[in-house]
Amino acid sequence: MTQRQQTLRKEYSFDGKGLHTGKVAKVRIKPAPVDFGIRFVRTDIGPDAVVEALASNVSSTARSTTISKGNVSVATIEHLLSALTGMGVDNALVEIDNVEVPILDGSAKPYVDAIWPRGVVEQDAPRKYLELKDTFEFRNEETGAFIRLEPSDRPSFDLTIDFNSKVLGVQSAQWDFSKIYAEEIGVCRTFVFFHEIEFLFRNNLVKGGDVDNAIVIVEHPVTDEQIEHMSKLFNVPKLKISSEGYLNNLTLRFPNECARHKLLDLIGDLRLIGGFLNAKVTAYKSGHSINTKVAAMVADHLK
Repeated sequence: MTQRQQTLRKEYSFDGKGLHTGKVAKVRIKPAPVDFGIRFVRTDIGPDAVVEALASNVSSTARSTTISKGNVSVATIEHLLSALTGMGVDNALVEIDNVEVPILDGSAKPYVDAIWPRGVVEQDAPRKYLELKDTFEFRNEETGAFIRLEPSDRPSFDLTIDFNSKVLGVQSAQWDFSKIYAEEIGVCRTFVFFHEIEFLFRNNLVKGGDVDNAIVIVEHPVTDEQIEHMSKLFNVPKLKISSEGYLNNLTLRFPNECARHKLLDLIGDLRLIGGFLNAKVTAYKSGHSINTKVAAMVADHLK
């Protein structure tokens, strides 16, 4: 496992629409000096419009993670943070010219496809791993969700999802630095249930959602009228449902792609603790709200 800090070998640019706002943004990810951490700057506001990727700056977890400082906000940061963490990047400056990080294909694949082949560069300073002395656990008694963090000599993640879904079933996923993030986790796409989409549209979410940037799971029988309506929302020809229960005959990248994506989110959200955490992380039915609550709790403890 890498013991020195790392940054990007060069600058990388990405552009696209935000999943929830539908607004187009351009993102530049740049190398940064030792001990810089990960910081976002809203270039459309000005060079001082900086928000550090820290749990203390989390302002919303409504279907994604948003960080804010003063009047400066950046939304849907979790996939990018996950990619940088999975590829071992300690320090990076992220410039963005709008409020939401582009959803791209719904995973971290565009980031890893660009950065992974060129690699990262070691810096002249040791990585400062965050060390736990005690076990931390946060539970949501209403939903049964929990996240437990136990002291360890290296980071590892073990996650289980259960949406009471006949299509998904109960899925699990695991990751540590012995596995290649770019191949095992980073390529896994976000997902949504068909019956949630109308509600999300009505609540000004997923304005940028389409069948190319999300796995849509059809859990209940739907009518031709519902399919026609959804086709109009997505502005595509008539949609189809596969025999497995996925919209538009989508092919999964892994049988447990949805669990792997939730793990991708968890890795990104826990990066808000402020660095690489040496802990054994066990999660059940996790989401952005519980992820960031745990990140804030551990960050406060480590202070």
